[in-house]
Amino acid sequence: MAIHVGKPTEAAQGPGQEEPPDTRAGGAGDRHKLTALQGLAALSLDAMASVAYGPESIVLVLAAAGAHGMGFTLPVTLAIAALLAVLVASYRQVIAAFPDGGGSYAVAKRHLGRRTSLVAAASLILDYVLNVAVSVTAGVAALTSAFPGLHGERVWICLAVLVLVTAVNLRGVVDSAKAFLIPTALFVGSILAMIAVGLFRDGPASTASAAGHASALGEGATAVGALLLLKAFAAGCSALTGVEAVANAVPSFRAPAARRAQRTEVALGALLGVMLIGLSVLIGRFHLQPVEGVTVLAQLADASFGHNAAFYVVQCAAMVLLALAANTSFGGLPVLMSLLARDNHLPHFFALKADRQVHCHGVVWLALVSAALLVFSGGDTNTLVPLFAIGVFVGFTICQVGMVRHWYGERPRGRRAKAALNGFGALLTGVCAVVVTATKFTEGAWLIVLALPLIVLGFEKVNRAYAQIGERLELGRVPQPPQRARSLVVVPVSGLSRLTCQALTAARSLGDEALAVTVTHPAAEDRAAAEALRRDWELWNPGVDLVEVTSETRSLGRPVSGYVRKLTQTHPDAQITVLIPETEPAHLWQRILQNQRGSVVAHAVRRDTDAVICRLRFRLGSPTAPQVPDAPFTGS
Repeated sequence: MAIHVGKPTEAAQGPGQEEPPDTRAGGAGDRHKLTALQGLAALSLDAMASVAYGPESIVLVLAAAGAHGMGFTLPVTLAIAALLAVLVASYRQVIAAFPDGGGSYAVAKRHLGRRTSLVAAASLILDYVLNVAVSVTAGVAALTSAFPGLHGERVWICLAVLVLVTAVNLRGVVDSAKAFLIPTALFVGSILAMIAVGLFRDGPASTASAAGHASALGEGATAVGALLLLKAFAAGCSALTGVEAVANAVPSFRAPAARRAQRTEVALGALLGVMLIGLSVLIGRFHLQPVEGVTVLAQLADASFGHNAAFYVVQCAAMVLLALAANTSFGGLPVLMSLLARDNHLPHFFALKADRQVHCHGVVWLALVSAALLVFSGGDTNTLVPLFAIGVFVGFTICQVGMVRHWYGERPRGRRAKAALNGFGALLTGVCAVVVTATKFTEGAWLIVLALPLIVLGFEKVNRAYAQIGERLELGRVPQPPQRARSLVVVPVSGLSRLTCQALTAARSLGDEALAVTVTHPAAEDRAAAEALRRDWELWNPGVDLVEVTSETRSLGRPVSGYVRKLTQTHPDAQITVLIPETEPAHLWQRILQNQRGSVVAHAVRRDTDAVICRLRFRLGSPTAPQVPDAPFTGS
């Protein structure tokens, strides 16, 4: 097993510039990377889908203050849109300064220290995992609302959707973008069309969707307090989740990656801002009131288009996009995990890429954890929502504080204005993080407060383990010149065959001395077999000593490893190798015929000794492979 442990690699080397030149030429791998339009489809689904529940979150909070409170829907939305503009401008600069991706993790690592960067990474991981679970359950909830008979099967439907999204992402980020481009375009187009049509109406075209449903509007309230507005603002900020995904996944774009990612970020912010403000204007224009059992988006579609085919198009588009919004996490989290792995905070296999430029280990890990959450929650969105969006606000705040430090450290032109913008954004998102955590603490947010430090401790433990491995291997130092040591090769055998001959030939070629070892047992039939092997060995006379190791039990691995330990004690300067001959079946199904004794011996030797293990395989399907009538160690 090869372990690469090196000095932690910076996410981006050298001082960041506002518009860094991207000199990396597009190669053959670019066909597996994103264009700006594809990036919008692959990485913005979470943010786009949030318009289905962001305005509703505002309305439900303000409804406690009655009709007077509903009048503040547009001002609160404008404040959120202003924060969105701040975040987009900030993350556009993050993309330029940190073209290797990582978002808030990369910013915090350079400007706020390693521990703070790990908090940012942990918050993003929690947000990404919860986004998958919330998106899938919300989409399935829309489906089961239209078809109530499927409600009892919602967990299985959630898992099926998750498998679909995972399979598409394992094929590559470009394939996922192509697959989700049409649903994204349909959703955005239907929302913009609904806003445009609604602005030309003097009143709602239909109220059929809300008819017969109880109103959720508070009664008798005439005052709107600052705390209520703050809570509505924090609730509506759930529409901002996913804004950071583009900055986290810059390496997924085609060259020039930074500029393409910046264009994608701006396009995402513009579309999201227009949709949020447009929907809020319609809420006030139609004097919409929240009702139980019907979403705000459904009422707006009803009011703009009427209760017709266009209404169902909007609902279906929202349902599909909510279910597929999990793709944002699959685009951003594996890249973030690869950076953490490069910095020795996660196992290094998370940094590996498949042939289609996919961090497949990160994709599979995300799918497995999300599946566990889906099963735990029973496919219920309300169980997961209280845990959602806290992590992203923590990441937003850390990122913007880090960018303030960035501007004063790099000292570019206009740094004060840029630092003021990021500082104001950090203040807003920090307040949101505190408010959301406080208001949802008893509803399950305490799990996030507990999980965040535990994940950071996990990062630290992995990093210490890699540091210890690096120290033991003396990485970064010039090693002593290699020296030749006497070599002893031990070959476990239990019978004579052509494979035994091949194994001893290999052993004598590899080492200065070869030893054949057989394990014997005191039972009568075993003694007879041992005596027969001894006689045959003497007649064969291969020039290699046969050593008998007696075991009172029918154990096989421990006697061999015990003998190897004794050899180590008697030959302290020798390099001991255990060569285990095995056969490779001609057909896959024939593997069930193997006795696995080779694996048992290899496991025991690896566990109990420092000997080198060599597993010599012979393919039975090859015309030159030896025919092996009886060799227990071969697994035949």
